[in-house]
This record gives sequence, structure tokens and C-alpha cells, in this order.
Amino acid sequence: MAYRFTVPGQIYIGPDALKDSAAALKSLGKKALVVTGRHVARTGAVQTLMDALSSLGVSAVLFNDITGEPTVGMVEAGVERYRETGCDFVIGIGGGSPLDSAKAIAAMSVLEGRISDYMGKEIEGDLPPMVLIPTTAGTGSEATRYTVITDTDRNVKMLLKGNALLPDVAIIDARLTLTAPPMVTAATGMDALTHAVEAFTSRKANPLTDMYALSAIRRIFRYLPEAFEDGNNLKAREEMALAAFEAGACINNASVTLVHGMSRPIGALFHVPHGLANAMLIRECLAYVLDGCYERFAQIARAIGAADESWDHKEAAGAFIGKLSELCNRLKIPSLGEYGINKEAFDRVREKMAQDAMASGSPTNTIKEITIADLLAIYDRLW
Repeated sequence: MAYRFTVPGQIYIGPDALKDSAAALKSLGKKALVVTGRHVARTGAVQTLMDALSSLGVSAVLFNDITGEPTVGMVEAGVERYRETGCDFVIGIGGGSPLDSAKAIAAMSVLEGRISDYMGKEIEGDLPPMVLIPTTAGTGSEATRYTVITDTDRNVKMLLKGNALLPDVAIIDARLTLTAPPMVTAATGMDALTHAVEAFTSRKANPLTDMYALSAIRRIFRYLPEAFEDGNNLKAREEMALAAFEAGACINNASVTLVHGMSRPIGALFHVPHGLANAMLIRECLAYVLDGCYERFAQIARAIGAADESWDHKEAAGAFIGKLSELCNRLKIPSLGEYGINKEAFDRVREKMAQDAMASGSPTNTIKEITIADLLAIYDRLW
């Protein structure tokens, strides 16, 4: 059996990534829609990009109306802006929300209907060129064929997919992540860890994703606490930027599993940022499925130095959960209750959340067989 491994068309990583990508940017079009959020626009990163485009003779239109996690309405507003201003390619700059929005806007600039029509379908077509520039280290959107958009009419976070959503160019400069505050650093970093661990323990894992996943996991356990505690630690930021890309490449080829499936409904219904929702769930979800693949979790434990070859797989897998708990505690990841979610409100929608999670397809990638009853049991354990 042959394995297929896909990544963005061109990848520039390092302190000169934007400068070195100039020829690639200039070749993509004459007028870019720059998709971002208002917070990112205030950091100076967007102005740096706009200046770089101007120096290349590329016009740019700013669309900075991504407020929070992207919705169908935001995407439609972006498409309208793209069309009315005559843009011919899209650049997303920011955290996962602007990057996911840029993908969706590019797709819907050429596709018929509404983006919600494409849930569960493969997105195909001759999309305008896309450039993605992350300013956080975690979502990995710059490396994936996925975008997550909230349908506010149905209170569902839609996982949309297709190779057409892979960016033509990914530009990764860790210096752009220096302005990320501690809790954003923690949440996005835990998102990257979730990607890597889920890809490694997915039914769709392959030798290439295993290599990327273990590398990302080692980096995150080593450097995420440092980036969280000292945001100006450039070495830690550089390692986390690499880890986020590695983990994104993993899920692009091996997909995600239980944690992502269960966190999306919490994000949709209780407006919890995606990375934080994953961080809140990761311990209970992975502890629940540990007995489905002790050997894989044991390999992770050995990779991070939590166990050695003398330990049996079950004992080593348990040591990984212990180290994961230590990491979550060090990063001050809150529980659902500490975050402010009301348990009675949670219980009223737990069955809908379990059904939405299963419908996403992600839980079935878990090596351990998972049912709706399992999802309900895990939701209960969160309290």
C-alpha cells in the first residue's frame, strides 16, 4: 500500500520568510484580499505585510472583520468584499480564525450556494491562489486541507475539507507570534499537541505522519511551557512554530480523532475558543481511549522521556497521561466549570453534542471503537 502525503505548494519558514517569498507572492496575482482580525491588525504584522505587497507592486484590500471564530456570515461578507473590489487572490494572516476564513472565502468566491452546503462534501474547483501566514503557533491551518466554520443557524461547527483548500504558499515566521498573550500561546500550543497526538494514534496514521507527530510532540513538551512563561523567548517561539506546522501536516494526512470531534460542539454552543476547548478535553479523552492502543501512547511517553524501554506499554502509556496532566496544570488550563460553563446548560445539550461529534466523523478515526454512549460518558467525566 502506498501512502500519500500532501503539504502546501511552497513553504517558507524562518526570520526572512516574508522577504524570501517575494517572488512567489508576486506571481500569484495583482490584487490581494488580506483577511485578518482586528487584534492582529493592531500588532503591526498586517502593516508589515501590506508594505511588502506594495513594494512588490501588488495591490491589497484589507478585510479585518473576522471577530472571534469564523461564521458563515463572516465568510459571506468576505466573499462580497473580494468580488466587489476585483481581487484575484487571498492572503490570510493571523491565528486559526483568519486563516480558516481565508480558505473559506477563496472557496466561496468561485463555488455555488452557501458554504454550509459543502459540509460532508469534498471541496473542489479552480480556487484563487491562497497564501497563509500564521501569527500563532498551534492551529496548523497553514498546512491543512481543512477549514472550520460555524453555522450559527444550526449551532454547528462545520469541518470542511478538500485538497483545493491547501494554500499555494505558507509563510511561517516565529517573530510574528511574539505578540501572542500567554493564554493564547497555551491554547494554540495545546491545539498543536492535540493534532500531533491524535494523528499518531489515528487509524489513518502512516510512517511519514508518525515521524512528524513525534517530532512535534517532543518540541511541544519541551518548549511550550517556556513560550507560555516568557513570550519573548524567540527560541521557544521558533520551536513552537515548527511544531505547529509539523502537527498541521500530520492532521492533513492522518486526520484528527476523539478530542477534536468532542471539542467542536462545545466551541459552537458555549463559544469556547477551539484550542482551549481541545485543551480542556484532552486528558479525559485520551485517558478513555488509552486501552485501545497502549503501544502507540507508550511510544509517545518514551519520546518525551516519561518512560523507557524497560517499561511495559500499559505502564508507559499511563506515564504519558501523567506528563500531559502536568503540562495542562503548568499552562493553567481551566476546567469547564472554571471557564464559566454552567453544568445544567451543558447537560441539556450533551446528547446533541455527542451526536454532532459523531456526525463529524472524527471520533471514528480513533483506534479504539467509539460509540455515542462513550462520548456521553466522557462528557460526564469532564465534571
